[in-house]
Amino acid sequence: MGRNCGRWYGGPWNGRRHDIGTRSAPYISCSVDDVPRFFLDGPTGDELPLTATGRDLFRWTKALGPSALSKLKGLLRSLFLSLSLPLNAEEVREKLPFSAFLLWKKMVLAASEVPFSQENLDREQYVYLAKLAEQAERYEEMAGFMKKLVLSGLQPPNELTVEERNLLSVAFKNQIGSRRASWRIICSIEQKEEIRKNDDHVSLVKDYRSVVETELSQVCAGILELLDAHLVPTATASESKVFYLKMKGDYHRYLAEFKVGQERKEAAEDTMLAYKAAQDIAVADLAPTHPIRLGLALNFSVFYYEILNSPEKACGMAKQAFEEAIAELDTLGEESYKDSTLIMQLLRDNLTLWTSDTQDQLDEP
Repeated sequence: MGRNCGRWYGGPWNGRRHDIGTRSAPYISCSVDDVPRFFLDGPTGDELPLTATGRDLFRWTKALGPSALSKLKGLLRSLFLSLSLPLNAEEVREKLPFSAFLLWKKMVLAASEVPFSQENLDREQYVYLAKLAEQAERYEEMAGFMKKLVLSGLQPPNELTVEERNLLSVAFKNQIGSRRASWRIICSIEQKEEIRKNDDHVSLVKDYRSVVETELSQVCAGILELLDAHLVPTATASESKVFYLKMKGDYHRYLAEFKVGQERKEAAEDTMLAYKAAQDIAVADLAPTHPIRLGLALNFSVFYYEILNSPEKACGMAKQAFEEAIAELDTLGEESYKDSTLIMQLLRDNLTLWTSDTQDQLDEP
């Protein structure tokens, strides 16, 4: 790889380094590209001129204006990310001579420099960044900001607000949602390839499915650890307890969707425990029209239908939740009316679908 980099960039660099201005974009780009060639090749005859190029690069930054300096940092940042260079100082120190290591440290600092530190921000700043990431549809980072907020000790020390709770939920829901959709598509393709008896394709699809399953496991493990270690134990309000226990049940259910054997059994058992604990609190403390209680009934019934293959239990739970909410619909506050009626519609849709499926199965000869 190093020799290839030398061929790609060595020619343009050697031919133009003295012909263009040192502050021009081509010169900066070529210089940035040239330094990693030395890193990848190791100590060669090019060591001195390439190291000098790197030193020049940092000397030039002092004379650059804010706009040009910003572009330079962007180039460095993109370079390190695109080449996936090792960024662990101990690993790099073993591979490079000391002079190159010092240069590497300077480049890493320049490449990673941002206008703010994402560590030790206050609560309001983490919330703002999470909203910003949501608008940009960067849900991994959104989840990261909310995780840092939780782990920061919540200053001032109290549990998450409704807004913060919802931001956390949205971040992980989008992370898991896209991967669940991918998994279903891949499983469908796998079934088609098996029907065609295309063994080579089946093998490839299975391997690719395992990649998505690994990602699903990682996302679930991340939020479940946060729930078990921080959010569930510290929740005091009944609404918060139900919210987090429901969330815990949801992510164990997502694991049960693709796990097999004993792992699937354990995921299903954990789902049941979390949903049941949430249900006990919800029935005691939340109104039948409360959107969190309705959402719990919706997801709990889906668990019975899809994971436990118990359509009668699923229909019974959904029907009871819907009827209890209908009976108290006139007490529903304006602030939660939209959310509650939407979930009630989903409960009714599921009831219609499940009842139809059950009838079709009974009609089969």
